[in-house]
Amino acid sequence: MHYKDVGRISGIKRQYGVPNELRSCHTAIVDGYVLEGHVPADAIIKLLHLRPADVIGLGVPGMPIGSPGMEVEHLEPEKYHVYAFDKEGNALIFSTYNDQ
Repeated sequence: MHYKDVGRISGIKRQYGVPNELRSCHTAIVDGYVLEGHVPADAIIKLLHLRPADVIGLGVPGMPIGSPGMEVEHLEPEKYHVYAFDKEGNALIFSTYNDQ
């Protein structure tokens, strides 16, 4: 595993094609895919298993309560979506979480 703190992350997000509406607090490149925000591990595993040719990454906009690292005691987890996106910036729902 390689970790690099790049300081200004907006250039990295732009370089790797993260759509503006999906930008969040964290960006990672895993096995050639971009991961943006609080993406759950099972969504990453699903992406790496399926390897959809038209998808360049997954993103979770904002910081939804109940997403990985955003668990807050005494608050109900929010329903949120993980979006898959392509190099043109098109996004579609890849998976949904906390959908009670």
